[in-house]
Amino acid sequence: MTAHGGAGRDEPTPEAMRAATARGLQEQFPGVRVWFGEATGSWWAMVPLRGGPRLLEAPSPQRLRDEIMSVRSRG
Repeated sequence: MTAHGGAGRDEPTPEAMRAATARGLQEQFPGVRVWFGEATGSWWAMVPLRGGPRLLEAPSPQRLRDEIMSVRSRG
């Protein structure tokens, strides 16, 4: 057993929750790369578009989702 694993640790760490959220957004938007910026405290996405990739920043995963949908609809 490791120091970080084992019984009694039912709740995921903030890092694990952010990683799962990023994976969920990437599954929802194939081709889009999503991450949480530890230094900035912001959510980021690199969205491929016809005119070239676009870097987005948002304060929350929900807002980032909205921004991704918005830029994709505009192309």
